Amino acid sequence: MARWSEVEAAEPDFVARVRALLTTQKHMTLATLRRDGSPRISGTEVDLVDGDLWLGMMPGSLKALDLRRDPRLALHSPTFDPPAGDPSAWAGDAKLAGRAVEVTEGASPPGGHRFRVDILEMVLTRVGDTGDHLLIESWHPGRGLEERRRA
Repeated sequence: MARWSEVEAAEPDFVARVRALLTTQKHMTLATLRRDGSPRISGTEVDLVDGDLWLGMMPGSLKALDLRRDPRLALHSPTFDPPAGDPSAWAGDAKLAGRAVEVTEGASPPGGHRFRVDILEMVLTRVGDTGDHLLIESWHPGRGLEERRRA
């Protein structure tokens, strides 16, 4: 696993494009695992502060309880449709998979939950320059940045 700053140091251009997608709007989609192992999708807000990706949650929220029980998570950036006339102009979407580490200092509101996200995977998907394929860039610890094309 890696912290945001470690991925950014290794692949600054890639992480800058992921950051741009994560900061286009305030709300993202978070996937956690319920007690029975089934997925839970929740809206969430993300903060990028001091080289780390942070999630804040209300006291006793189900997503916070999920992460306390099983720290695995997936996070998806806000989604926008590709431009109809030029799909290659689409910035794409960003996804992260990782683990939540609860940090008790600095939670807001008081009694709330604050989690740092350690990253197992960072993915950026967009339409290729010719508009006839997807370009998928992914970063994993130990493997670095990889690129795949899908027709």
